[in-house]
Amino acid sequence: MPSHRPQRAAVIGAGISGIAVAAHLKREGLDVTVFERSSAAGGIWLFDERKPIEPRYPSITASDAEEPYDGAVAGNTKIAEALRHAPPGPCYIGLKNNVGTRLLQTTLNPFPSGTPDFVSHSVLKDYIQDTAVQTGVEPLTQYNTEVKSVTKIGKRWTVQTVNLTAVEASHARQKPSTEEFDAVVVASGHYHAARVPDIPGLSDWKRKWPNRVQHSKAYRSPDDFKGIGKNYLLIGGSVSATDIARELGPQAHNIYQSHRNGAFDLPASLLPDNAVRIEEVESFDTPSEGKETGLSREIDPIPATVTLKSGHKLCDLHHVILCTGYHITLPYLPHLHADNIRPEDADNEVLVTDGLQYHNLHKDIFYIPDPSLIFVGVPYFTATFTLFEFQAMVVAKVLSGQAKLPTEAEMRREYQDRVAAKGYGKGFHSLRDKEVEYVNELLEWVNKDLEREGLRKLEGHSKIWHEAKEEQVERMKAMFSGEARPGKPIEVVCY
Repeated sequence: MPSHRPQRAAVIGAGISGIAVAAHLKREGLDVTVFERSSAAGGIWLFDERKPIEPRYPSITASDAEEPYDGAVAGNTKIAEALRHAPPGPCYIGLKNNVGTRLLQTTLNPFPSGTPDFVSHSVLKDYIQDTAVQTGVEPLTQYNTEVKSVTKIGKRWTVQTVNLTAVEASHARQKPSTEEFDAVVVASGHYHAARVPDIPGLSDWKRKWPNRVQHSKAYRSPDDFKGIGKNYLLIGGSVSATDIARELGPQAHNIYQSHRNGAFDLPASLLPDNAVRIEEVESFDTPSEGKETGLSREIDPIPATVTLKSGHKLCDLHHVILCTGYHITLPYLPHLHADNIRPEDADNEVLVTDGLQYHNLHKDIFYIPDPSLIFVGVPYFTATFTLFEFQAMVVAKVLSGQAKLPTEAEMRREYQDRVAAKGYGKGFHSLRDKEVEYVNELLEWVNKDLEREGLRKLEGHSKIWHEAKEEQVERMKAMFSGEARPGKPIEVVCY
């Protein structure tokens, strides 16, 4: 860390990770400013009925992953400016938490008495916003403010932002600003830049039938897909693909969930009765010469086929939804991106290569070359709210000078040991079955310094949390141990 004590801290994002870290920094006496490009706190739990601009097809480089699909907003510059400034998140009408509220409740604010374990997105959004109010973070937050650039000059960070003050009839008014900070905390989450795979023919399908091909980030409700008896192809086997399949099930004819048998796929038994899991897509085929490529009616299927890895072909599909995840991207830190470098070739400075993971972070929090650049909310497969609060507590103790980081050499050795053990990719940040161990490591490190100074030590997970965790583990075991429901025959195989 720099030799001087940071007095001003910028926090990027007002989801649960941003609110938690801002609250704990404020408690430790730091001067905190939160930048949030949406109009309210809530992060991914903030429902916005507007749909984001579709990404480019394909979207395969992390640094420019938020660039829009060509022609997606042609002729409507006012709407385009607002959507680019603060893209709507991936929250859909039926979204609920899959980690119980007893596992999510932070020390900052209790859930209202009687809150069920599993609730709608609006309950979690309300909880985050109420936490911001109760902790005094709300007045420290600049909403409608996009961070455009974060650079280090000397010992201080310069943060350049643009505030969207109004969207008028013909244009959006923007107010630029520049401020300096001693530390910058990135708490902007994972679910911004949609990842669109480079499957042969997919970009042609998007160009020819733009309303029939979309990323799951733009999914809002089954009501958006007019009519019943349609056939859907969902690409991906994880949470969003399974949720969308279940929501579309009652009105669909057939649902086909293409997957790669990935480590984080959910069991096929969770799919509705009219859904079947199929192998990977090989290509989206070009229509036969002379075949009509327009679609005049909602009930018309796409006049082309999809070829699977097995050689089977699907036809009569009405919609394709890409549940293919998101890039890790830091558009305001472009100098720390390296799109053309393989993850295994990342040097000791780069933060993002292929968009699947962060590099060079100590404990998934502190940027090793300069720990005044900090990340909260990086790990996957956790009880997010509470895990991110533990990270926030550690950050607050370090920035307030009550706890010390290891030397750069020690952090580097620990990071390299972790790379050797976990390899590269999304799984690098997974805490599946390791969450308690990770938290205990954080607290053991920080509490040694606190105890040495005669200060109150941080406490770990509560008894209620551990009881709820045991229930979740048993629930997950039951979910994955059951026999997979046999899929019905694929009715729309053409030949």
